[in-house]
Amino acid sequence: MADETLGRLEKVDLRDVWTSEASDFTPWLAREENLSVLADTLGLELELEAEEKAVGPFRADILCRDTGSNAWVLIENQLERTDHNHLGQLLTYASGLQAVTIIWIASRFTEEHRSTLDWLNRITDTGFHFFGLEVELWRIGESSPAPKFNIVSKPNDWSRSVAQAARAMDETELSETRILQRDYWAAFQPVLNKVSNAFSGNRTPQAYAFMSYPIGRSGFSLNPVIHIRNRQIRTELYLTGRNAKAFFHLLHVQKEAVERELGYGLEWHELPAGNDSRIAICLNDADPRDQTDWSRQHEWLAMRLNELHRVFASRVRALDADDWPLDEGREEPSQD
Repeated sequence: MADETLGRLEKVDLRDVWTSEASDFTPWLAREENLSVLADTLGLELELEAEEKAVGPFRADILCRDTGSNAWVLIENQLERTDHNHLGQLLTYASGLQAVTIIWIASRFTEEHRSTLDWLNRITDTGFHFFGLEVELWRIGESSPAPKFNIVSKPNDWSRSVAQAARAMDETELSETRILQRDYWAAFQPVLNKVSNAFSGNRTPQAYAFMSYPIGRSGFSLNPVIHIRNRQIRTELYLTGRNAKAFFHLLHVQKEAVERELGYGLEWHELPAGNDSRIAICLNDADPRDQTDWSRQHEWLAMRLNELHRVFASRVRALDADDWPLDEGREEPSQD
């Protein structure tokens, strides 16, 4: 190991990759797989609503919803250092949307603009959140540039509030099962951060039997799932939407190659109701109620998430529904 030659990180000029904010950077950021990088940095659940959305006299670069709170999230981009014009636009957006999270992204923040965001976070009520992020590009050798978002300003106690957000619900309104589910996923997050290099464990834990993580394309998600009654946990690639069945069968054609890369078999379920389908691996005799076994279960789920992302991410992005002729004979996967 001592003789191994290591690469050197090299910073890339933003303009070498994104010539224009409006025609290059904003469309790039609005893509689901890139928006998820930003969402993971902030601990939010971002869903794109619109690009170049009119808000008052200005046009916002990107408008999203935080699906965890259903609040507006507005993103304004600069490939240069921050300026007063963009600050004025952000304040106009905040007044027009009433309750909102504002994300200001720039290549560099001046001290006065960083201080202004800090001040806004101090004086506004809990309906408003202001983030300042500097964006960078880095590469190693001849590798493709990789983006990095650095938070320079955020709401007071934001990290703590993200970790505790699920506890904002009145526990008397939750069943015992839902409290268990929420606590299970809260404990899963730090394990995912430690084990996985494909996902961030900074998401708000939900009081449901599953959590969802993006794989880079709308209609697909990677989900860890718990079955309390069956004493079982599962990791799955879940497909939904109009083309889900076609996409499922196109992936099923690659079943042998996928399972060979993984080193284990999968359960391929073309679900009979609706358009949804799932590709999964299960671990039996794993009781989610047994907290002493959580560390084993969480590590298993995190490892399987990482492995499914590795084999499916590029395949999912390459799928084209038109490649599947519906009238052609095929080996049918299970309908469980």
